[in-house]
Amino acid sequence: MATLRLYLDRRIVKDKTAPAPLKLALGHKGNTALIPLNISVTEAQLDRRGNKITNHPNKAFLNDYITQRMLCAQTVILQMKMEGEVDRMDITTLKNHIAAALSNEPEEEAQDKGLFLPHYRKFMERKGNPHTREIYSLTLTHLTRFARDIGSLRFEDITKSWLTDFDNYLARTSPSKNARNIHLRNIRAVFNDAIDEELTAHYPFRKFKIRGVPTAKRSLTVEELRTLFACDCDDTQRKYLDIFKLIFMLCGINVIDLCNATKISGGRLEYNRAKTGRLYSIKVEPEAMEIIGRYRGKSHLLDILDRYGNYKDYAKRLNESLKRIGHTETGKRGKKTFRPLFPQLTTYWARHSWATIAASLDIPKETIAAALGHGGNTVTDIYIDFDRKKIDEANRRVLDWVLYGK
Repeated sequence: MATLRLYLDRRIVKDKTAPAPLKLALGHKGNTALIPLNISVTEAQLDRRGNKITNHPNKAFLNDYITQRMLCAQTVILQMKMEGEVDRMDITTLKNHIAAALSNEPEEEAQDKGLFLPHYRKFMERKGNPHTREIYSLTLTHLTRFARDIGSLRFEDITKSWLTDFDNYLARTSPSKNARNIHLRNIRAVFNDAIDEELTAHYPFRKFKIRGVPTAKRSLTVEELRTLFACDCDDTQRKYLDIFKLIFMLCGINVIDLCNATKISGGRLEYNRAKTGRLYSIKVEPEAMEIIGRYRGKSHLLDILDRYGNYKDYAKRLNESLKRIGHTETGKRGKKTFRPLFPQLTTYWARHSWATIAASLDIPKETIAAALGHGGNTVTDIYIDFDRKKIDEANRRVLDWVLYGK
């Protein structure tokens, strides 16, 4: 009897932490053939024994999709067996029968361009950025859970009332209005694209407005910063606290720019900001240089990318660890209990805190903006030198006030 299982194809993707194509492995007469599923997951997200996806934000949607594909393939095999054809087929012929059946599933051959779901998926797949596709995929998971008939809905079926109900549904698990707005904006983008392609003239967002709310301020006071910096934490927490301090001492440098930094030249850290591409330069004060000295890297300024495959993995671990920084108590059997000082702490707090404290010292807004990399493009070396001098002076004032109270 032919068999089916999930197979993660790593013949091209060698990095075990990177997503690789997930395929159906068809076994027949001692041979194996692979059938694409058009899904990519990491090794950690595949439960080989259970033939399912785990530890994935869209696991419910993906497992439903995989179950449907497996069922379709198994139906083909069973039908061929009942007709006495399986035993006479080689694996290539059987694979082609299954692939043909999968490509002709009702959902995929639906030609009605007025349906919302097929166009949503096409729009999502056109997104070049994997992170963007992941966000759209998460929205799709919410949509399929909210509307069981999503596959048959036309654009005209999605009205202001429908969107309001969907927003209320999201609010059950996501009280943040701004977080819910991400999913609503994704739907709006699909509508805009469908209108551009003349698939519909219906546009419920004329009446349904997506309104955000101000975000909570994410900064520490001077006293809170001093408490944090003086925290007697363990060695594991210490290295994450040091990086937070370094971000603060470098005027709230972004994690990606800190990870990618390669060297200090003339006492200055110079780099092109990843976000804007603009050349940026900051004087590295002795306190920051001391921290850098503890974590020197091989090919980069710091050893972060010596230990992590990319800055995103490190940024996630860093932010998770910052939330736990505080006093550690060791109980029975050596179990550690963390008493975090600031449970919401992230690297962004270092950036906000620097700006807030700088403002409290009456440092001009233009200088603060330039220090954060928000300044406009300069034209001549005179203005560049002026900006650098002002930023250097501002940073030294902030550090002196926070670290030494002067």
